[in-house]
Amino acid sequence: MQNTADIGLIGLAVMGQNLILNMADHGYTVAAFNRTVEKVTRFSEGPAKGKSILCAKSLEEFISFLKRPRKVMLMVKAGAPVDQFIALILPHLEEGDIIIDGGNSHYPDTQKRYEMLKDRGILFVGAGISGGEEGARHGPSIMPGGNSQAWPEIKAIFQSIAAKSEDQEPCCDWVGEGGAGHYVKMVHNGIEYGDMQLISEAFDLLHNSLGKTYEDLHAIFSAWNKGDLDSYLVEITADIFQKKDADGSWLLDKILDVAGQKGTGKWTGMNALDAGIPVTLIAEAVFARCLSSVYEERQKAASCYKIDLTKETIEEDKIAHALYASKIISYAQGFMLMRSASTTYNWDLQYGSIALMWRGGCIIRSKFLGKIRDAYKKNPKLENLLLDDFFVKEILRMQKNFRDVVAYGAKVGISLPCFSAALSFFDGYRRKRLPAFLLQAQRDYFGAHTYERVDKKRGEFFHTAWTKGSGDVSSSSYNA
Repeated sequence: MQNTADIGLIGLAVMGQNLILNMADHGYTVAAFNRTVEKVTRFSEGPAKGKSILCAKSLEEFISFLKRPRKVMLMVKAGAPVDQFIALILPHLEEGDIIIDGGNSHYPDTQKRYEMLKDRGILFVGAGISGGEEGARHGPSIMPGGNSQAWPEIKAIFQSIAAKSEDQEPCCDWVGEGGAGHYVKMVHNGIEYGDMQLISEAFDLLHNSLGKTYEDLHAIFSAWNKGDLDSYLVEITADIFQKKDADGSWLLDKILDVAGQKGTGKWTGMNALDAGIPVTLIAEAVFARCLSSVYEERQKAASCYKIDLTKETIEEDKIAHALYASKIISYAQGFMLMRSASTTYNWDLQYGSIALMWRGGCIIRSKFLGKIRDAYKKNPKLENLLLDDFFVKEILRMQKNFRDVVAYGAKVGISLPCFSAALSFFDGYRRKRLPAFLLQAQRDYFGAHTYERVDKKRGEFFHTAWTKGSGDVSSSSYNA
């Protein structure tokens, strides 16, 4: 038994168990351990029985099962539990051994662990994993980053268990040093927030304004899933419209309209603010969940501001176009954020490869990601997806319908925070001259914050004495 396992995994919740079973199915011997030994016993006598899985009853036994260099994967709750397990296993490891955090860790934490363990000769990997329980069992999207010396040792395992694209390429590749893998997973989750909110807004228009029944919506979303909007989230939404409760009524009508969140969308929005990147759609998706949580207040407001949501009508195809155009803009913002981080942290992110990693297995997997990969394959230095020829044509094709939908929502009183944010971003992004020059004049007027001039070179700042009493002394020039 000793030194026979190719990799070990700690944490036998459903994701951990399914990853172990996936690895075993692909010919690997896997050591399994959980701090609660009863879970190890149940796993050993249940799903792991008869498979190439070595279930350890102690940490010492778990370590003894591993081939060198030892590869220990943690599938535990993000935050302090990761650090606690690292501290527990470190005394049993030696230089060149590998620790992999496959949880939903915040990338700054991953960066700190990478640096701390690098100093001790341990190769740390932060691997973002998407796809949920089903993906873990049959093929997730895996986004590994950290110490690049670890990649040759884990590449075969990870790429064999990962989902495969239509051309059978694994949806897993090396992302970059330090916290890069968990950063890309964070942006993935932020985009996921946006996609889910956009789909919910399309549903709101179709159901509450156009009066489409759940049977109608199942047919509409199923049809959308065969075209440009082909994606996992559209597919499962079509399924959701068919589900009935035990009493035969529609289950959706019984679900409270208060959305939960685990923080990854918020992390994306906060990072965008810190970086000064206008990831407006994801931010609105997070705030939409926050708005849903003020449930009692909304009930009172609904009685104060009654409105007829069905006083006008709009075509279904226009809503599909608005959804697709907004999705393009959301991904454009997400890739803008990753581009900024790549420069800041010297990660050299490969955007086409990231699009491929998201092409299968993950929650945001969609046909549309193939077009993103094509864009970056054609031009690896592409500044923004909205400047790619394909996406320019698509936005221009859908632009009128997109505007009609946002205007329609405003007319009938249906909140469309992400549709509206997408259109507003697009209209700002395509403008040669924004009213920010007036804002700069205001800042200089009340705070002597200075401004640049269009007839002078960039980086040269000026101050105007706007009133008779104002002086010629300006404040320092900086951007927060």
